[in-house]
Amino acid sequence: MISTARNRLVRCGLVWGVLMAALVPSGAASAQAVSLDALVRAYPDLLASHDGSVLLWKDGTRMPVSDGRGDKSFDDRLRQASILDQLSIPYVKGPLPTPPAPEHDPGRFRNSAFFDKMYGDCSKGEVQRKLVSVPWLPKSGGGSVQVTSVNGVADRLRAVSEDLDKLAPDLKKYLIPSAGTFNCRTVKDTGSRSMHAWGAAIDISTTLSDYWLWARGSAKGGGYRNRIPFAIVAIFEKHGFIWGGKWGHFDTMHFEYRPELL
Repeated sequence: MISTARNRLVRCGLVWGVLMAALVPSGAASAQAVSLDALVRAYPDLLASHDGSVLLWKDGTRMPVSDGRGDKSFDDRLRQASILDQLSIPYVKGPLPTPPAPEHDPGRFRNSAFFDKMYGDCSKGEVQRKLVSVPWLPKSGGGSVQVTSVNGVADRLRAVSEDLDKLAPDLKKYLIPSAGTFNCRTVKDTGSRSMHAWGAAIDISTTLSDYWLWARGSAKGGGYRNRIPFAIVAIFEKHGFIWGGKWGHFDTMHFEYRPELL
């Protein structure tokens, strides 16, 4: 009797193990599914689901997540990123314990077709029609900025502004005036469209920020540098914005709305 019961338990355990092995993806496939799940959750107004290989938009559009090129270099991904490429480098919230590695640029790979579909093509005036004005640190005389209303970006930036306005006065010098939001332009070194072209990014003080291209041409060389206090970064991250100061190709003035990476 005991032996029979034991055999049944063993058989049940084997069946359960086979079922779990079939249900739970492994390795890269699992990480890919987690990233795509996060992408869909981050943009609930526009994205419906994915099946691991195709992203389904709520209007019925189907968009492949991969371009089938597994041998792409860092520069290839900067210029011709797939949707999976733009999710491939993890962004970690919180203070930087060490400077980022030279090619650790989470969020800097951007699939233009994905963001054009989401925010519009600025060269056709599509982004401009969705821009709204947001007060920028109004209690401190920061004026206003223009960002997209899509995905609630304007609401998120308004919340950022309200929190930043509560910071100590000596931190306002990093924030006022802002260095700009919407700009229908490409990234200087890649020729790919900037997040500013979709109205989903903001730059803060240029005079107190550091940029890898400026540093490369300076007398001090191109090593990582940052002067932006983390108290500012933490507020942006809280509301779904990533910071260019966490890139090996650092751009410490730059913040863009990328909740899927957070």
